[in-house]
Amino acid sequence: MKVLPFTIPKSKKDTLLLQEDKGASFYALLHQHKELQISYIKEGEGALIVGDTVTFYKAGDILVLGGNLPHVFKSDTSKGASSHMRTVFFTENSFGADFFKVEELKSLQSFFRKAANGFRVLSKNTKIKTQLEALFTASKLDRFILFLQLLKEVNTATYESLSLFVSEKKYNDIEGQRMSAVFEYTMNHFQKEITLSDIAAEAAMTKNAFCRYFKKRTNKTYVTFLNELRIEESCKLMLSNKDFSIAEIAELCGFQNISNFNRIFKSQKGKTPRAFRKGQVFIKN
Repeated sequence: MKVLPFTIPKSKKDTLLLQEDKGASFYALLHQHKELQISYIKEGEGALIVGDTVTFYKAGDILVLGGNLPHVFKSDTSKGASSHMRTVFFTENSFGADFFKVEELKSLQSFFRKAANGFRVLSKNTKIKTQLEALFTASKLDRFILFLQLLKEVNTATYESLSLFVSEKKYNDIEGQRMSAVFEYTMNHFQKEITLSDIAAEAAMTKNAFCRYFKKRTNKTYVTFLNELRIEESCKLMLSNKDFSIAEIAELCGFQNISNFNRIFKSQKGKTPRAFRKGQVFIKN
């Protein structure tokens, strides 16, 4: 199977594709496809890379990803939990080139603009989950009606963007495999020291060539990306394990010293790790 681009299998008779992913983990290779997707995470958690940004997903999340937006779900299998996601795939032209341009549907143009960088739904979750689940058992006519209602609710819900920068250039197969290898290696080894020589070797490039390539593709340096992943993991640990000290969490996430961790954490989150932990609600596993 090619890593990028990724083809969503769809019947020629269907305008919408409904897909259920259930197993130990989700498809864990960086990929992109022309279809937009609205996904409901029923079970599972893990890292999520969208465009240039690393974040995390968890059960209950509703995620929207635009067409040709590179992304990868890296399931956390350490706790033995299964992964379960339901998704509807579609394009702006699923119902004809001018369907979403009619006057009655012009308000949905903001949905497509937000989807270009991906976003996480923050409100109306219960209603949206119910609508998305209903698509899987509805007749084709009812599915069409439900889908428009789903788009309306998702479009008017509060949200947070998932990516700040998305390269206009699409990945070819070689680039997709290269970036997938980089992300996979990073997510599997971020707890340890990763040198630029190490990661450049994973991309089969010289160190200088890799640094230029990664910056052009993500609009940030590899070290910045690595630190973002480490900081997101530290936040996750602070929310899920109150027994670890901040120094222990810093070490578990690959930071060599606590002062460097505190400095980078504050630069990314706008507050110290201690202040962050104090202001959060502890989440039991």
